[in-house]
Amino acid sequence: MNPSIPAPQGFRAIGPTTFLSPIPSVLVSCRGTQPGFDRDNMITVAWAGIVCSNPPTLSISLKPERHSYDQIAQSGVFCVNLVGQSLTRAADFCGVKSGRDIDKFAGLGLHALAVPGFDAPALAESPLFLCCRVTQRVPLGSHEMFIAQIEQVCVSESLFDADGSVDLARAQLVAYAHGEYYPLKDKPQGFFGYSVARDDVLCKRLPHLYKKKSPAKTKKGGKRP
Repeated sequence: MNPSIPAPQGFRAIGPTTFLSPIPSVLVSCRGTQPGFDRDNMITVAWAGIVCSNPPTLSISLKPERHSYDQIAQSGVFCVNLVGQSLTRAADFCGVKSGRDIDKFAGLGLHALAVPGFDAPALAESPLFLCCRVTQRVPLGSHEMFIAQIEQVCVSESLFDADGSVDLARAQLVAYAHGEYYPLKDKPQGFFGYSVARDDVLCKRLPHLYKKKSPAKTKKGGKRP
């Protein structure tokens, strides 16, 4: 870190801070194995992200003083539940209240979902969740990072199209940006590779942005120039 780095013209330096935005807003559900820690719990985690494709791996970072830190350290597993707009208040609540003091599922009227063959609960109301098993723990400073392999992803039936593809727009996901929650647009601005895609692909995948060109009109009995 070098807070003495000057800002270029047109920018203002505000010092080293966690200003990366937007980032996922997720609810991590967990359950410890020892007395006092074995109640189903949820914590809101902003420091979360994919760190490897193969094997599919993500990380979350928690402060060691958090109740969920001990629960995950004991069990070695957790579920990452994506947050839709209807869960935004729950996500905020679970970030400011401790599982030591309250049963968050009961307090919010939400439901812990048992996952067969997995020792952490999921959130039944989440549009989709990832089952994760810890492989590494890395102390970083204020937080400790749990690196975990994604063992399964479960998606609500309501998000599937007839052809079996997943329509994430229906999930109405929420992102976190510098202390505030923002809903994602219901239509994408692009897709991976769209910058080099053919016109017909753009028209099919992004019809709200790209429209098919009308065929050139010709005079009756004439030929197209």
